[in-house]
Amino acid sequence: MTSAWRHLQRAWCLETSSPRTSKLCPSLSHASWISGTKLGLHSKPKMPPCDFLPEKYQSLAYNHILEIHKKHLSPVATAYFQKPLLLHQGHMEWLFDSEGNRYLDFFSGIVTVGVGHCHPKVNAAAQKQLGRLWHTSSVFFHPPMHTYAEQLSALLPEPLKVIFLVNSGSEANDLAMLMARAHSNNTDIISFRGAYHGCSPYTLGMTNVVAYKTGLSSGMGCRSTMCPDVFRGPWGGSHCRDSPAQTIRKCSCVPDCCQAKEQYIEQFKDTLNTSVAKSVAGFFAEPIQGVNGVVQYPKGFLKEAFKLVRERGGVCIADEVQTGFGRLGSHFWGFQTHDVMPDIVTMAKGIGNGFPMAAVVTTPEIARSLAKRVLHFNTFGGNPLACAIGSAVLEVIEEEKLQENCQEVGTYMLLKLAKLRDEFDIVGDVRGKGLMIGIEMVQDKMSRQPLPPQEVSQIHEDCKNMGLIVGRGGIFSQTFRMAPPMCITKPEVDFAVEVFRSALIQHMEKRAK
Repeated sequence: MTSAWRHLQRAWCLETSSPRTSKLCPSLSHASWISGTKLGLHSKPKMPPCDFLPEKYQSLAYNHILEIHKKHLSPVATAYFQKPLLLHQGHMEWLFDSEGNRYLDFFSGIVTVGVGHCHPKVNAAAQKQLGRLWHTSSVFFHPPMHTYAEQLSALLPEPLKVIFLVNSGSEANDLAMLMARAHSNNTDIISFRGAYHGCSPYTLGMTNVVAYKTGLSSGMGCRSTMCPDVFRGPWGGSHCRDSPAQTIRKCSCVPDCCQAKEQYIEQFKDTLNTSVAKSVAGFFAEPIQGVNGVVQYPKGFLKEAFKLVRERGGVCIADEVQTGFGRLGSHFWGFQTHDVMPDIVTMAKGIGNGFPMAAVVTTPEIARSLAKRVLHFNTFGGNPLACAIGSAVLEVIEEEKLQENCQEVGTYMLLKLAKLRDEFDIVGDVRGKGLMIGIEMVQDKMSRQPLPPQEVSQIHEDCKNMGLIVGRGGIFSQTFRMAPPMCITKPEVDFAVEVFRSALIQHMEKRAK
């Protein structure tokens, strides 16, 4: 897609109206929901245009793919949908399957493809470096690594200026754990319940989602603390979050004085006083929880929690694997939205737009503490190809003003989705910031009990059948996650919201039967 066409699309703001009429009784419950006409009598929402023509699929047959997967790949069931998609090609915000169907990608390969699938500038940088030098390892110098280190460090505040290049988010968090312990000479590390910090044997101790927990020994010295979730947790109100969309829970808080924050801080203090040693190694936090369903904390919570951890001798680690590189719109890094300064920052996913790449950034003091304790070495970290791609990604984010796009289009999408929360009783919460959005599905707003997985799965399937790919998250897999490539446009948001609304209407019609 040409740059001119993309900027023209962003300038448009198309308010699409639903092709059906529906009525909602005052209670908003599923029993009283009435559809003016059956969805099946109407065509599905019209997909926005795309000027890219994919190649014809000429590879392995679908059934052969299934056989290979069953015989030779991991038996852990991770694929979405009853009939998993066989994807063939991608272009910017679009994906194409083996049958030639086009999909609007609103999950970005699990919040990874930031600047768009196969972005022309990133492709060109990769192809140029492929023809020059693939790999050397860090025992040799090469310009792409040093160029990238200079570019990335310029985007981080002092004293976060020392960069360790690795290959994945799990690996980055592994290294950050080691740094925290080496620097503090302590062991205990605290993370939130509902946190996801990786699936390696080490980071599994900090990941507190039941699907990833194991009965095997792993991640020793890790302790969990209550997640300050203002929707599902015991405390929360209508002014807690740094988001255009707040919970429907009411509170009597005055500006700059959040009662929920104070209650959750007391729980955090309780963890410090009962579950860890008097001195701790560190505290890991995602600025917004990703895998747990885009959970946001009360404003001011992280600032106070960081202070308490440092009083115990620990360091504070911001896991920016999903929130970094401008996705939240108002700031380049998620930690900046909380007005905190971490001691260590980990990043991956969007750093390479899908290429295996990650980094840990810290202070010179902490870097020296690690160097005194271990000869840290990484064969593939900082390889020439990864660094060339990483540099191109940073340049695209700046040149195409993608952070600004996240702010403008993300706010637009949040406000449109919030209207669906008001329209459907099974939409319990809409939350997020920029282009990282969660839609939590419930049986009803009063109980906030999660919508059964089979019902969420059917809505998920219906979205896919209408050409929209969204993600899943939450302890009960009850939350839809929307995190499209950062190049998304308002007309594409209109389509996505209309598809999601249509899927909800289909679901309510089935319930009514």
